[in-house]
Amino acid sequence: MAGSREIRTKIESVKSTKKITKAMQMVASSKMRKTQNRMAATRPYAEKLLDVIAHLAMANPEYKNAYMKIRPTVRKVGYIVITTDRGLCGALNTNVLRATLKDMQRWETKGVETDLSLVGNKADAFFRHFGGNVVAKGNHIDDKTHIEDIIGMVKIMMESYRDAKIDMLFVCYNKFISTMKQQATIQQLLPITPHEVNEKARWDYIYEPDPKSLLDHLMKRYLEMEVYQSAVENLASEQSARMISMMNATNNADELIKELQLIYNKARQAAITQEISEIVGGAAAIK
Repeated sequence: MAGSREIRTKIESVKSTKKITKAMQMVASSKMRKTQNRMAATRPYAEKLLDVIAHLAMANPEYKNAYMKIRPTVRKVGYIVITTDRGLCGALNTNVLRATLKDMQRWETKGVETDLSLVGNKADAFFRHFGGNVVAKGNHIDDKTHIEDIIGMVKIMMESYRDAKIDMLFVCYNKFISTMKQQATIQQLLPITPHEVNEKARWDYIYEPDPKSLLDHLMKRYLEMEVYQSAVENLASEQSARMISMMNATNNADELIKELQLIYNKARQAAITQEISEIVGGAAAIK
């Protein structure tokens, strides 16, 4: 029965693993709801903020904010890459890192250099191995993270753009489409193009103290909010992907237990049959 004991040990081991994956699935499911609610609450604010910026720009067309100026020549671009701190969330990080590398290579073929600002341990570990000009990095992005926790990384890239150290800025993250689908996204943050601004300008308001001062202040707030929104979307995607991954792992454990149980039953039946045969054979020999 040595074979049966080994199979029984494997069954118990898989059952223990199943308990862990089931618990992680339930935790991810609970966090997913919280992050989805948080994501839904921040989206309208970011969209409305861009509408206000659009109208401010139109109210004072002779003034061009530094973050709206399009550089005639692109010599260097910046990326804010957002990943997770932990794994066990499927291909979520792989997809966004692959998309980022592909876009970086597209610029490098044109002779354009790249700067990186990394959010999350997975991005840090990847580019530490792959290489790249990392100018800022941070981690510990979770469901308790606030916008103040990522302002530092955003500010570094904003100052780089303002000082003409980079000519374009992108944010790379996983956009939450649904519980079953998350899409690796590369969104241009800077410059904000005049076409985008004019399309969203629709009203006639009177601003205090003046459109220029408000535009300068709101532009910074908008960029911080966009990166924060991307981080929240990536967090919602992480919890959804982890819940699905753990659910699949639990289902696979169930299937494996069934297969091992069948093998165990066969081995046990074979051992019983052999014992009966030996008893019958011994009885026949005595006669």
